Amino acid sequence: MSAKFDNILQTIGHTPVVRINRLAPEGVNLYVKVESFNPMGSVKDRMAISCIERAEKEGKLKPGQTVVEATSGNTGIGLAMVCAARGYPLVLVMAESFSIERRKILRFMGAQVVLTPAEMKGSGMLAKAVELAESHGWFLVRQFENEANADAHSHGTAEEILAAFNDESLDYFVTGYGTGGTLKGVSRVLRKKRPNTRIIVCEPDNSQLLGSGIPQRRLADGSAAGSHPNFRPHMMQGWTPDFIPKLTEDAVMQDWIDEILPIDGNQALEMARKLARLEGIFSGTSGGATLSGALQVAGSAAAGSNILCMLPDTGERYLSTPLFDSIGAEMNEEETEISQSTPGYRFDVKPAVSPSGSEPVSPAPAIDPAAAAFVDQVVADANEPLVMFALQWCEFCWALRKLFAAAGIPYRSIDLDSVEYQHDDQGGKIRAVLDQRIGSPTIPQVFVAGRHLGGATETFEAFEKGDLLQWLEKAGVQVTGDVDIDPSSMLPGWLHKR
Repeated sequence: MSAKFDNILQTIGHTPVVRINRLAPEGVNLYVKVESFNPMGSVKDRMAISCIERAEKEGKLKPGQTVVEATSGNTGIGLAMVCAARGYPLVLVMAESFSIERRKILRFMGAQVVLTPAEMKGSGMLAKAVELAESHGWFLVRQFENEANADAHSHGTAEEILAAFNDESLDYFVTGYGTGGTLKGVSRVLRKKRPNTRIIVCEPDNSQLLGSGIPQRRLADGSAAGSHPNFRPHMMQGWTPDFIPKLTEDAVMQDWIDEILPIDGNQALEMARKLARLEGIFSGTSGGATLSGALQVAGSAAAGSNILCMLPDTGERYLSTPLFDSIGAEMNEEETEISQSTPGYRFDVKPAVSPSGSEPVSPAPAIDPAAAAFVDQVVADANEPLVMFALQWCEFCWALRKLFAAAGIPYRSIDLDSVEYQHDDQGGKIRAVLDQRIGSPTIPQVFVAGRHLGGATETFEAFEKGDLLQWLEKAGVQVTGDVDIDPSSMLPGWLHKR
C-alpha cells in the first residue's frame, strides 16, 4: 500500500514478516522479520526515534543541543536520521574495528564520528561518549540502559509480531541481544500475551556472556563497569558488546529467556550468504547468526511449529568485513567464459566496429574553431592556472578531485559531459581539439599554467615528485592542504588489476 508521510520518521516500523522457503526444513514454518525495511536499514531506527522523543518529552534534550552516543554503526545511523530530521547536531563514538562503510554513512548523514582504539572494545567507546557528554554538556542517549529503547519494541515490534500471528501460534521467537532493547521489549509482551512462546537468545560461541553465568559488574547508574571477563572478539558486529547491557540483564532476571544458543561465527557468515542466494533476502552477519540459531531450533521443533527470527539489518553495512571476503569485484573464470562465449563487447578483443555494432569506426571529427579558441582561453587563464578537462562520471577524474580537495589545491574542471557543454555537442568538439593537440582521446587531461601535464597517472606522479607543487607555486597558486598524502590511494582499485 502506498501512503504519504509528513517526514521520514513516520516510516519507521511495520517491517514485514517473511516466510523462509528453501532454507527451512520440511514440516515447520520458519519466518523472519526483515528490519532492513526500516528507512535507514536496521532495527535500531526504532530505538533511535523512541529515545530522542522520550528525551524531548522529559526535557532532557533541549533544542539545538548536541546528541552523543557510542555505537557499532546501526544505532548511530538511526540517530543520524532522527537528528537530521529534528535538527540536532550529532557526535558518535565508534571503535576503529567497525566497518568503514558505517563511518561513511554516518558522516554522509551529517554526524561527526570519533574513533576509539579497537583494543578498548565497546566499553572504551562507551566511556569516551560519557566523557564527551559530561565535558561538553551534550545529551547522552545511553542506549544500553535507556528504557525508551525497550519501550520502542514493546509498543512497536512486539505488537507487529502479535498482529502477524494473530490467528495462529507462535512457538518460538529467536533473537540476538545487542543492546537488549529488542529482547526486553518483545519478550515481556510475549510473556504476557503469548506465554507459550519459547524465547531463544543467541550469542557468539566464542564469547558467551549470558551462557557463562558470570554476572556483569555495574556502576551505580546501571551501566557496565568495564568488559565482561568472558568476552572475546567475534565476527558479529553489533550483535554482542563486550559487556552485558542492563536491558539484557533485565530480561535474564525476569526469567524471560527460555534458552541460550551459542552460534559459530563462520556459520553466521555462511547463513547470511545462503539467505541472499537461496531466499533473496539481503541481511548482515548478525542476521545470518540469528538465522543459524533459528535453523537449529527448527531442526528439533515439533511438526507444524511456527518460528520467528529477527533479521536486524541489511548486508550493505558489511562490505568491508569478512562477510564479503569471497566476493570479487572483477570477473571470475566462469564469468569471463560467459563473456567470451559471444564475439562482441569483450575486454580481450579490440572492437572493429562502432558501438552500434554495424557501422565502421567514424573518422576523427573536424576541428571546430570556436572549440579550439575556448581551449586556448581556458588553458591560458592566469586566474585559474590549474585546469582539468574531465567527465562527471569518470572514476579517474574523481580520483583527481579527491587529491586536489585533500591537498587544498584550487582548480577549474571543464566537465565535457555536463549540461553546460551538451548543446551542439560542445563537449565532443572540445574533446576533439584536445585529441588533436595532445595525441590522446583519454580523459582527464590536466594543464598547469598553459603546460600540458597529462592524465590522472601523470598528475599523481607529478604531485608525488613535488613537480606539480613547484609549478603551482610559480603560477601563484596557494596550496592549503595535506601535501604528504599518497596520491595512488586516490586511484580506483581496478586500475591495478592484472
